[in-house]
This record gives sequence, structure tokens and C-alpha cells, in this order.
Amino acid sequence: MPLGTTAEGVVLALDPELAERIRTGAAYLTDGRGIRLSPGEAVHAGAIVRVVVSARRAGPREEADADP
Repeated sequence: MPLGTTAEGVVLALDPELAERIRTGAAYLTDGRGIRLSPGEAVHAGAIVRVVVSARRAGPREEADADP
């Protein structure tokens, strides 16, 4: 990646679908230590950028052992 590439730019180059999730708030970025990154933060060569996607769905949660 060129000098000054952002964390979101790295994700966009590798997986545009994940980048869209970041833009919509369905995912966020962390560094290799698990500290949140701003999508616009510049990254350097060798940086570890992780995308965290929530497994939660909108709406009420149904319990597996709930009686009808």
C-alpha cells in the first residue's frame, strides 16, 4: 500500500464488502492489540488491521430453550 493509506483503504483494497460494513457501522477496525482504529487512521507497512463484524441481528432474540 502507498504511504498514507488509511485503515479503511486497506480493507477496501482487499474486501470491498467488509469496507461497506465499516461504512454502515456493522463492523469496526482494531489494531493487532485489539485497540479500535478510526477508519481514516493512516497505517504503515506491516500493520495488523482486523475487521470485527457483529454477529448480532436486529430484532428480538429468541431463546433456544424458551417454551411456546
